[in-house]
Amino acid sequence: MPNPKDLDPTTSPIAFFGYELRRYRQQAGLSQGKLARRTGFALGTISMAETGRRPPTEDFVRRCDEALGVEGALIRIKEMMDNVAARLPAWFRPWVEIEQVAETLRTWQPLIMPGLLQTADYARVLFSDEPRTPAENVERSVAVRLDRQLILEREDPPMLWVVLDEGVLGRRVGNASIMAGQLTHLLEMARRTHVTVQIVPSGGGNTVGLLGGFFIAQVQGVVNSVYVESAGQGQVSDRPDDVADIMTKYEAIRAEALPWRMSLELIEEMRERWTRS
Repeated sequence: MPNPKDLDPTTSPIAFFGYELRRYRQQAGLSQGKLARRTGFALGTISMAETGRRPPTEDFVRRCDEALGVEGALIRIKEMMDNVAARLPAWFRPWVEIEQVAETLRTWQPLIMPGLLQTADYARVLFSDEPRTPAENVERSVAVRLDRQLILEREDPPMLWVVLDEGVLGRRVGNASIMAGQLTHLLEMARRTHVTVQIVPSGGGNTVGLLGGFFIAQVQGVVNSVYVESAGQGQVSDRPDDVADIMTKYEAIRAEALPWRMSLELIEEMRERWTRS
């Protein structure tokens, strides 16, 4: 569990809220237990909010603001968080909140690079190709996507386990230069200690997961959640049956993937092909 003293408020809006909540609580001379009793929430809820491991609800923020007598300061932070979330599609906001506090993320992607590993140029092409999308919306969407990636730059980043179909490496998004840059970025990220990338070769014949990509999130003290992609939007669920089904699919897909080193070699080979194109 992260030490509250080491929480970096600049890493995300959720971390900033947790940092400020802890600061106001200490200024009021209250322990976490006393604040829990005053607000009617569990001690664990207070702790996870202060360490940036749980996004605060409106009711939680309101009660803490009143209990600490900070005259709306925490409510204003929550409004700021909501304004940031408003830049995202409504159906995607719950997942981004989970993503911000996850300790481990696993994903399978059969068609395109996962958003957490996309370059700005690659993402820009994807957003630009959406029908009737204004240019200003494209740049805003690219900025939001890059903001999401900041979780991988934290001092305590989540472990990210990525399984890609080989077709993702060869599918042209934009031009050859964009693809070469994207695969260079993928290689750089895959060599980090908290990121693992494996490739499922096209000739494997495995049909599990061909209907769409998905993410699995593990958050300490909270049940696992999954995000399943579909045409136009996705679905977030923490139902045990849904999570178990996606976990089983993920392991079945990963069993067909190349080992890490062989996967990197394949990515390097595909990058050279794009570079020569």
